[in-house]
Amino acid sequence: MSSANNSSDREGNESRNGEDHEGKEVVEDETVLRDEFGREISPIPEVAAVVSNTDDPSIPCMTFRFWVMGLISILALSFINQFFFFRESPMTVGSLVIQLISYPIGQFMARVLPTQPLRLFKFEFSLNPGPFNVKEHVLITIMANCGAGTAYAVDIIVIQRVFYKQDFGFIANLLLILTTQLVGYGMAGILRRYLVYPAAMIWPSNLVTVALFNTLHSRENLSPGQWTRQKFFAVFSIASFCYYWIPAYIFPVVTSLALFCYIDPTNVVLSQLTGSHGLGMGVISLDWNTITAFLGSPLITPYWAQVNIMVGFVFFAWILVPVAYYINLWNAERYPILSSRLFTVDGYYYDTLSILTPEKNLDQERYAAYGPLRITTFFAISYGIGFAGLTAIITHTFLYHRKQIWEQWKQARGSSQDVHYKLMQAYKEVPEWWYIGLFAIMVILSIVTCEVWEYGLPWWCVLLAVGISALFSLPIGLIQAVTNQQPGLNILTEFVIGYILPGRPIANVTFKTYGYISMSHAMSFLGDLKLGQYMKIPPKAMFMTQLIGTVIAGFVNLITANWLLSTRPGICTPEGYPWTCPGANVFFSASVIWGVIAPERMFGPSSIYHPLMYFFIFGFLLPIPFYFFSRRYSGTVVDRIHTPVLLTSTGMMPPARPYQYANWLVVGFIFQFWVRRYRNSWYNRFNYILSAALDSGVAVAALVIFFSLQMQGNDFPNWWGTNMDHCPLDKANFSGVIPVSKPKAAPV
Repeated sequence: MSSANNSSDREGNESRNGEDHEGKEVVEDETVLRDEFGREISPIPEVAAVVSNTDDPSIPCMTFRFWVMGLISILALSFINQFFFFRESPMTVGSLVIQLISYPIGQFMARVLPTQPLRLFKFEFSLNPGPFNVKEHVLITIMANCGAGTAYAVDIIVIQRVFYKQDFGFIANLLLILTTQLVGYGMAGILRRYLVYPAAMIWPSNLVTVALFNTLHSRENLSPGQWTRQKFFAVFSIASFCYYWIPAYIFPVVTSLALFCYIDPTNVVLSQLTGSHGLGMGVISLDWNTITAFLGSPLITPYWAQVNIMVGFVFFAWILVPVAYYINLWNAERYPILSSRLFTVDGYYYDTLSILTPEKNLDQERYAAYGPLRITTFFAISYGIGFAGLTAIITHTFLYHRKQIWEQWKQARGSSQDVHYKLMQAYKEVPEWWYIGLFAIMVILSIVTCEVWEYGLPWWCVLLAVGISALFSLPIGLIQAVTNQQPGLNILTEFVIGYILPGRPIANVTFKTYGYISMSHAMSFLGDLKLGQYMKIPPKAMFMTQLIGTVIAGFVNLITANWLLSTRPGICTPEGYPWTCPGANVFFSASVIWGVIAPERMFGPSSIYHPLMYFFIFGFLLPIPFYFFSRRYSGTVVDRIHTPVLLTSTGMMPPARPYQYANWLVVGFIFQFWVRRYRNSWYNRFNYILSAALDSGVAVAALVIFFSLQMQGNDFPNWWGTNMDHCPLDKANFSGVIPVSKPKAAPV
């Protein structure tokens, strides 16, 4: 089956010097760069150093091994990541884990599967067409990558069921998930001629993935007694599995040891500054899952980026926020120092349902009677920093990368004839109408979904959301393909729909999902398509892999979410610990701020939060002095200051907590600075593998603990180490009062 598929995709190497798959003449440029063997190499040095400039089109890729491991991988990752999404400390198991695990399994299958051909009707195929090869490996990883996160639309389903007491049913939810996932896929295919084919479109994050594939598929020269990468991965995965029983079941307190707070837990200020639910100064976490819950692995993020994150985090969380809180900015002391919850003006939790109509839209009279919405100073300033980060990306990209982007855009407009593009002419390209048809079908289904079910989003708003996503996909793709930075459209889309349809929370988040996530998924798909070009994967195999993986992941995400929402009592509330859904709670708060209350009331001239709008100007101007400093003092530390990273670094707070940032930075310093500098050979061989091993062990242990013990109510015996409330006042306001729901008015 696989051999037949590959041969049908092949047009022959003669096409490389004739016409390409779009009918354009491919000519040999006498000025091309060549290696020592006379073969053409990429004009981009970092690409030429990593990506192979040869290909064998006869290598099978859509093999029986690919289908088995690819389907198991997408089922496992989409379930595990959706499962962890609801936990107090969410965790994302990425495709790196599958990339490492699938290699020895593929080799094992190549040794044990029968090699004789099999017949099924008129088709002949082999379960074992030869050694496990890198193209199979790439496709397995790409399919797994479709489940490496969770569908953003699941957030809408969660807040509808938990907070707004709505449920449109399985079909509506499934259509919402699939349309929001696949609209971006159609856009990616249409844009691939500009963002994938050109050599200038590098997609830097793919180079790390390509390097790891090359490493795994090359022969290791081991010294006596030296461990293989597979052995290292296995040993540390088992160690991680065994250790995780301590923070997850036996001794949960080690996830956040608030040592300073324990000195005097009755002191409000000390609790707010040093408690795990406060600013987390001095809190130590001995749990890998807690450390990586929101920021990912600190073993992967480059150290220069971590330094920028550290500066932004310390200034925002440990300097700006406490100063604003203790000078009582916006009546801050009525509320906890850190919370994503919503409050009344007198410090009670805000009852959103009490100001809504039965259709879940804002009731003006009820709102006027109940009173305005308030948020914590921490939450408010985090929005301001987010506003600044959005405009800082625009200025930074223009100042630092405008020439590079412009030159590469000019190259992209012409015929792209670097060696990797030429080698891909050996395969039939996916017809343009496949992507256009998919895009059109998904847009139509999006309109049907929003019109048939009461999402409150009229058809023209769906088209506007998709139009915004499509309009920004090309410029954002140019930025990400060159700089590895992706400006988000979430704030823009929230603002737009908040002014167009104020008072409609579900319409707001649905518009945001179609407008923002469609673009984000388009970038993810484009990155995978570039990886396919680097690794010389037949385009039709890529299309099928991505499409099937995305659809399966959507089904699994929804089924997993429905199961947990139906079986976990108190889910997404503090009483449902550890199923507290921190991300969904922030998503709900955003739906109220931008949808129910709307930006005019929340940030308009009459609001106490109106000064936050000036952060847009601040962010726009901030990169300018650093740019001129870097030109004046080139080669100094000023060159490493990256204002968008510095500003957007705290974008995960909330739901992330400051102590998670602090512990993440400590671990990052150890591995990305100390180990990389002083144990470089170990770092190059094992750093990424250690990260994947720790993720794998934690994921398996969490599932075993839940299904074998916690699901049956077999919790560990209660003792000091299982009591997570040793610093209770870190959740209190300045007066030491922990907020509660506002008492209902007595009936007259």
